[in-house]
Amino acid sequence: MRTLNLSLLLVGLFLGLIVAVQMRLTREIAQSVPIQRINTLAAEVEATRQERDQLQSQVNQLQSELDAVTNQEGLKSLKAQLNAYRIEAGTVPVTGPGIEVTLNDSSMAVKPGQNPNLYVLHDEDILRVLNELKAAGAEVLALNGERLVATSEIKCAGPTIVVNKTKRLAAPFVITAIGNPDTMVNALRMRGGVVDTLQQFWGIQVSIKKLPSVTIPAYKGSRRLEYAHPVKG
Repeated sequence: MRTLNLSLLLVGLFLGLIVAVQMRLTREIAQSVPIQRINTLAAEVEATRQERDQLQSQVNQLQSELDAVTNQEGLKSLKAQLNAYRIEAGTVPVTGPGIEVTLNDSSMAVKPGQNPNLYVLHDEDILRVLNELKAAGAEVLALNGERLVATSEIKCAGPTIVVNKTKRLAAPFVITAIGNPDTMVNALRMRGGVVDTLQQFWGIQVSIKKLPSVTIPAYKGSRRLEYAHPVKG
């Protein structure tokens, strides 16, 4: 019996010694520099994550406030005006009902002694057609896919026409216009009008088509203004 108690005592002492040694090793490992660095980094990551969540919450709140403001009735009117200005300035592509006018040089034989230049299209012919369309209410115009704006120019350059300072175009010339198709077609086909004159006198080929939907791209030319500035006050 005494031997058993002694054995149990020795086992208990041995186990206690093992536990004490293990606890000391665990404490020393936890206090070592690498472990401390890992714990510090983990704490920083957690703090950063919490800060990120707070900032995201603020962003969501601000976005909700912005959406509420932009949906106000007063701003809807301003946004509509801004879109109208963008269309007029040509900064956005547009679509709508309209017409397509195709102009090509004359197919008539040149009479002896006549100037052959009379039977080909010139910049003034294109301008006359464009002006007629503008007078008939055309809202947006393009020539061979080039958007025409207030600063656009059309001028002859040999057998071609230069548009928007850099785009050189040759016949056939295709004018696309957005507006009331019936009004624009009637204006062009008016007896004694621009199209009638081009066809009857010089044999210029003209084709006019009504289209339920016309798409005109945004203006691609330069917008830099060197001399014009807003009036102060």
